[in-house]
Amino acid sequence: MVIEYVGQVIRQVIADMREQRYEEEGIGSSYLFRVDQDTIIDATKYGNLARFINHSCNPNCYAKIITVESQKKIVIYSRQPINVNEEITYDYKFPIEETKIPCLCGAESCRGSLN
Repeated sequence: MVIEYVGQVIRQVIADMREQRYEEEGIGSSYLFRVDQDTIIDATKYGNLARFINHSCNPNCYAKIITVESQKKIVIYSRQPINVNEEITYDYKFPIEETKIPCLCGAESCRGSLN
């Protein structure tokens, strides 16, 4: 285990409203991580360092949803030993959409987009 992705646990309808509000407020990045169909963790204002972990098409970590005392949590686990000063990354696995978000991870196996 590397770190838990923490923030406010919210429903989809609230996440949609917040995402729109964040855009209106000029907040360039929001940190909304889907746990399941109904639940999202919003780390935009009340998250920890996990929200700053970048995407890679060839990551050294992965995200896993676990249940602890009936609460779902997102935990980042390492796939391999991680050296000091090595960037921690995982695959965001964004859903496939028509509008592509360019990927700049630089991995040899880069897919070219986050979705």
